[in-house]
Amino acid sequence: MPHCSRRASAAPRLLISFTVPITTPLAPAPDDILREANALCEAHRFADALALLEPHVGHDAAADAAALAPALHLAALSATGTGDAPRAEALWMRCLAAKPDFAPAYTGLAALFAALGRFAQAEAVYQKLLVLTPADADARSNLGVVLQRQERYAEAEAAFRAVLAHHPAHADAHYNLGLLHQGQSRRAEAESAFRAAIAANARHAKAYNSLGTLLRDHGQGDAAAEAWRQALLIQPQYPEALNNLAMLFKASGKLAEAELAIRIALQIRPNFVDALNNLGCVLTDLKRAPEAEAAFRQTLALAPNHAEAHYNLGVALHALERLPEAEAAYRETVRRVPHRVEAYNNLACVLMALGRRSEALDVLHEAVAVRPDFAEAHFNLASLAKERGLLDEAEAGYRRALTANPDYGDAKFRLATLLISMGRFEEGFARYECRYAMPGFVHHATQRLLQCPVWQGEPLAGKALLLWQEDGLGDMLQFGRYARMLKDQGAAHVAFVCQRPLHRLFRGVEGIDAVLDHEAGAAASRQYDCWVSPISVPHRVRTTLDTIPAPLVFTPEPALVEQWGARLATLAPGPRIGIVWKGNPKHFNDAHRSLPSLAVLAPLWNVPGLRFVSLQKGRGEDEAQNPPASLPLLHLGTDVHDFVDTAAIIAHLDLVICVDTSTAHLAASLGKPCWVLLPHYDPDWRWMHGRDDSPWYPGTLRLFRQRADEAWSAVVERVRVACAGRFMA
Repeated sequence: MPHCSRRASAAPRLLISFTVPITTPLAPAPDDILREANALCEAHRFADALALLEPHVGHDAAADAAALAPALHLAALSATGTGDAPRAEALWMRCLAAKPDFAPAYTGLAALFAALGRFAQAEAVYQKLLVLTPADADARSNLGVVLQRQERYAEAEAAFRAVLAHHPAHADAHYNLGLLHQGQSRRAEAESAFRAAIAANARHAKAYNSLGTLLRDHGQGDAAAEAWRQALLIQPQYPEALNNLAMLFKASGKLAEAELAIRIALQIRPNFVDALNNLGCVLTDLKRAPEAEAAFRQTLALAPNHAEAHYNLGVALHALERLPEAEAAYRETVRRVPHRVEAYNNLACVLMALGRRSEALDVLHEAVAVRPDFAEAHFNLASLAKERGLLDEAEAGYRRALTANPDYGDAKFRLATLLISMGRFEEGFARYECRYAMPGFVHHATQRLLQCPVWQGEPLAGKALLLWQEDGLGDMLQFGRYARMLKDQGAAHVAFVCQRPLHRLFRGVEGIDAVLDHEAGAAASRQYDCWVSPISVPHRVRTTLDTIPAPLVFTPEPALVEQWGARLATLAPGPRIGIVWKGNPKHFNDAHRSLPSLAVLAPLWNVPGLRFVSLQKGRGEDEAQNPPASLPLLHLGTDVHDFVDTAAIIAHLDLVICVDTSTAHLAASLGKPCWVLLPHYDPDWRWMHGRDDSPWYPGTLRLFRQRADEAWSAVVERVRVACAGRFMA
């Protein structure tokens, strides 16, 4: 599945701790102007300070007087504050030309070069400064940072240690040494250095922030959060710490808190690229995809080469089902970051959704070539193999996914259903129990809800058992047959907890002593010895293809049979065919299993003498209530209250034709011939593979499978031919 990628701040990044004093020695004249300019700088009114000093430093004399050095230095600092780096550099060069031993100018110029990424020049200036002031601990610490930026790590470490040898309480040297160790994955030494920086300066916000990052990266979330909170207590307007704390909130599912923290960071620094990207990730998790898209586009406007933002934009567009745009974003990601296997996987998902399966297959193979143990790619390769009917290949793919990630819930579930569909019930149903370990499944919550243990297959003699519905109505009609078997094993009392549409039907089922709704069943669970889902029973009793119990036996209520018979008597003589063309729209595969409309079944009306009865309930009823004149239809679905009514109607029919929905299970359990139209894409595991019948309903159920790249009209034509053969022979 697509997922967002976030980026945390201060993952080790170098921050030079400059000591660049604003207050400078004053020239003999004009002292009042220097004092005023200095005050303006301290108030961060740099433009005003520069304007005040301009009349005194604006000219570029061939040789500036040494006495002008303080003013030139202060003007350079002011120019730096306004963002005018070229002007600042020129002023400092004039200052040093006028007074080559003016140390503050070296400090400022070196810091400027370092900020501009001109590290070799910064190094040279620091070296000159240290010749003038060998005991300048700040200069030596900053030299270490510049050396680190040039990847001269041993020299950088030597510089920091030289500072600490003479100044053990130099907080910035400890801090910079910590960043060096963090970048070299020397975790314990990095943590020690950050804590030493904090011990030397309890208000070192940057050390707290970096310590938090280190702790988070090693799974110490609570300690990391406390470090970031300390950083924010010291420096409330600290966007990096806010961003980092937000990502910790996001990881723990506190999305509202995460959004708030990032938005505060962005108020402080509106163009904070990583925070904008992370805001998009939080909004994606909050299912606010349009806002997430806007955040990622803003990120890319500021940083067009931000590969993670390209990837995350693809995730947002994917969620918005703007698939061609998502494809473009994922392709841009893999162009920029060829090893980003998640982008390959998501691109393949988009291509599958666009029906371009061959391309998707190629992309997934590229992903596996980049990372052979990439579980998601193996999962999707397996799913494509399954779709093409390559079941052994699909099985191997799901197993490879689980080898790469043994906790991969979707792969566990898909392998389980694949094995069941292949008739390998023992392993398949055993693996199907994985649904109880998957938080996204309703089954996971059942274990906490019920106040009795789950039945594991132990003897039931004299025990009271809850059969608990967790799955669909059709599932219960199919697996409710096991109630009789459990009763035969000696269970003293079997209560079936199910949804209300099943209540009247199951009150008459052999093996069931009571029928309860879920609220009543949960409240009474303490009174029972154990509980089990009907779909778990095949595993507990080791069902095989040869030992599937007989279907449920329903006896339609005579009064209802008579009542519905009066409605059906309005039809002209001829075979009566019940039809259902749409299932529950909430079903995960309903887009493929349901027919687009009643009109798809129109060819069936070409078989002479057939009379059609609509059992359609819910979506699709509007078509049945006003069918075209060419499709005469008796619609009864709207007046059906539950399955007991449907059973009474089916008792009057000669055949039921339907899509994969609960009506198929009911009709087959009633012993009525039932023909089911199955989609090519992801047909339900219960119908197995390569069969046109079902071992669960022998002799009554026939399957009409859609073939690859086949329209429903071709399937309906085969049904029409079968109808003609059955009723016109």
